[in-house]
Formats: sequence, C-alpha cells, structure tokens
Amino acid sequence: MNPVSKKAIKLWVSLGTRFLPFADAATPDLPLSRLLRLSLFQVSVGMSLVLLVGTLNRVMIVELNVPASIVGIMISLPLIFAPFRALIGFRSDVHTSALGWKRVPFLYKGTMVQFGGLAILPFALLVLSGGGEAGHAPVWIGQAAAALAFLLIGAGVHTTQTVGLALATDLAAPESRPKVVGLMYVMLLFGMIASAFIFGALLANFSPGRLIQVIQGAAVVTILLNGVAVWKQETRRSGAAAQAAPQQRTPAFRETWAAFIAGDNALRRLIAVGLGTMAFSMEDVLLEPFGGQILHLAVGDTTKLTAALALGGLFGFGLASRVLSRGADPFRMASYGALVGIPAFLAVIFAAPLMSALLFGAGTFLIGFGAGLFGHGTLTATMNAAPKHQAGLALGAWGAVQASAAGIAIALGGVLRDVVDAMAPHTSLGAAAGYDFVYCLEIVLLFATLITMAPLIRQTGRSAGAGPLLTRPPIGLETETEKS
Repeated sequence: MNPVSKKAIKLWVSLGTRFLPFADAATPDLPLSRLLRLSLFQVSVGMSLVLLVGTLNRVMIVELNVPASIVGIMISLPLIFAPFRALIGFRSDVHTSALGWKRVPFLYKGTMVQFGGLAILPFALLVLSGGGEAGHAPVWIGQAAAALAFLLIGAGVHTTQTVGLALATDLAAPESRPKVVGLMYVMLLFGMIASAFIFGALLANFSPGRLIQVIQGAAVVTILLNGVAVWKQETRRSGAAAQAAPQQRTPAFRETWAAFIAGDNALRRLIAVGLGTMAFSMEDVLLEPFGGQILHLAVGDTTKLTAALALGGLFGFGLASRVLSRGADPFRMASYGALVGIPAFLAVIFAAPLMSALLFGAGTFLIGFGAGLFGHGTLTATMNAAPKHQAGLALGAWGAVQASAAGIAIALGGVLRDVVDAMAPHTSLGAAAGYDFVYCLEIVLLFATLITMAPLIRQTGRSAGAGPLLTRPPIGLETETEKS
C-alpha cells in the first residue's frame, strides 16, 4: 500500500468515530471496520427492496405495460416467507457445520437464493410483458417465472437479514447492541437511498437490454457485498466440538417455539411489535397520493416526502441509539415513538383543511421519527432478551411479525381508503375522507400499542420471553464448564 493510501485510511478511521453515525458502537473486540463490513448485508437487502418495491413497480406498469393488479400480487409475494423468519433463525441457532459455523452457511444460502431470483427476474419480466418474441409464449409462463423470481428474492432477503442480525447479536457486547442496531439500519437506509439514485440514473433511457443489465448487475453486487460482509466474521468451533455436536439431541423447533411463547410476556411483546408496525406502515402508499390529490402538490414535491420520512427515521434511530446505549429501557423508548406518532398523524389530518404543505411535511417527518424510535426500541429489546444461543429464534420472531404486519398494513391501507371513498363520496371532508379514516385508524392502533406495552415498560432487568428451555444453550452446545 502506498503512503498516500495509508494516510487516507488513517484519516478516514480518525474521522469515523467522530462523525460517522453510530461509529462509537465499535469495541476493541469488534472494531469499526469489522462492523461496517458486516453491515454490508443490509446494503444488499436495501438494494433488493428498492428494486422490488420502487424501481420495478414503475417499470412494470409504465414501460412494460404489465397490469397493476399483477404487479401488486408479484410485489406482495416475498411476504409469504416472512412468517418463516423465526424458523430460519432457530435453524441457524442449532445448526452444526463440519466447518464449525452456525450462521455463515445460512447467510451463504440466503445470498445464493437471492442471487438466483435476481438472475432470472429480468427475463421473466420480459416474457410477462409479452414483448417481442415473448408475445407468442403462453401467458402463464411469464407469470410463473416472475412469481418464482420474486419468491426467491423474498426468501433470500428474509434469510440474509434474519441470520445477519443474529450474527451481529452474537458478536456485539450487550452494552453496545443498541448502537449496533442503529448502525445496521442506517446502512439499510443508505442502501435503499443510494440504490434508488443509481437505478434511476441507469434506467433513465429505458430499454429491455438495459433492464437486464441493471438487474443482473444487482445480482452480482449482492454476491460481492454479502461475501465481503461475512468473511471471517464468525468464529469457527474446534473440529472435535463440531463432530461431537451432531451426536447430541437438539430441541425441535416446535418445542423451542412453545417454550419461547410460554415465557413471560413473549406473546405480548410480539403483539406490541405487530400493532406498532401496522400503525406506522398503513400510510406508506397513501402519503404521496394525499399530497397530490388533496394538497395539490407537484410530483417533485410529493417525491420529497420519501426523503422526509427517511430523514425522520435516521434522526429517530440516532436518538434512540444514543439514549439506549446509556441503559434506558428499550420498551419505554418504543412507547415514546408511539407517542410521537399520535401528533404526527394529527398534523397530517389537519393539513388538509388548512391546506398547509408545511404542516403535512412536518407530520411526515415526525412519522418517520416516531417509527425510528419504535423500531429501534423493539429490536433492541428483542436482542437484549434473546438468550445467547437463541438469538436467531428471537430475532426471527421479531422480523416475522414486523414484516408480516407491515405487508398487511400497506395492503389494508389502500383497500380501506378506496372503500371509504366509495361509501362516503359526498361527505364534508370530500376526497380526504378515505385518507383521514386510515390516519385515524393508525392513531387508534398507536393507542392500542401503548396499552399493550405498558406492562413491558415496568419490567426492568429481566429477560422477558425467555422460557426455561431458552435460558440455557441448546443441548449439544454447552461448554465443558457449563456441563460440569
């Protein structure tokens, strides 16, 4: 390495702990360079999410002339695998590899499945659109191929994110986990924002050939990012331990899950995560149409709402990370997020009669801020409550509930808006009636979330949800000291 490169690296490292978000999450055993490298799996996840929900959503409908109903079904297909995140996390907890790894094999499997979906997706979309020679092919071939591609991408994303977060929990010290959570989700947002700009620039002059290049380029980048992320991250167990482990009985998933749910307030914790996630997700498909239809904002102005929402989320994650790292109760932090969400939705509601774009923008920012506080608080609580050898199951349960609730809420928000608008077309609220109904329902869900979390806030210093089976490592993973 030449002297200039050495000086540049030293300067970057010296600035890192002062200016990079959550850089102080690093410890001597887990330095910043290793943390940033591990977080690259979140960048690949963010890239896939933007590709599915954002870029392809528009390309399929506008450029490829695919019916919107089919597009909606395709985009929702990855949610099928969300409930399996708990099973994926559990399998990574008890997995015994001949090479001595637990998490790494699942990360590689998830990466390859994600790569496979991205590799076949562009050709499936071209057949689905019926363009060129694909017009002579049966319609069901394009639909089946596109569905398979979306399913593979969803399975890979859920596997990679669940096991990656579990690996981060294994590596991070308990006192630094809040900041590690913040860093991981900042990198997720970074991946989404950067990918949105890059995909938009590359597809500015759209052509089927360019679409193939962009999506398959994303597949290659996924392989590279995830490969670099997990390289030498997980410590390998000794060969003797790896050979002895399979000879011992490991608990079945049903047995472990039953013990997890039977733990103190485990079900209440998951219900709180589901209610809060639905409350902060139901408006995702409504904010920009609300701004355009009700406040008569231009397309460029409504597009800025996504940036305001993401910026609010970054501020929420930053504040939560700083406060939680000082020992604050994560469920109390999550409740603060729900409390912030109530006036945020009220601001959006009152923006219509006041015709105030400023009030609407402020409400959108606060929605992102409250969602950041809530998401960071619940995920940190899950990481803290997860026993050492069952982090995958706990984080998988959180991810399954969070992803499923978000998907259901987004779909339900659009449906409820249309139903109310059709049933009450001539109310005093006018076209805002359907939107306001959804926003009011989200406020009700936030109050329900606060009520559900109230008993959890009072429980300090306990690992809520850890049943008797989860408070000890799975059979076959005990150390010799624990056995003696």
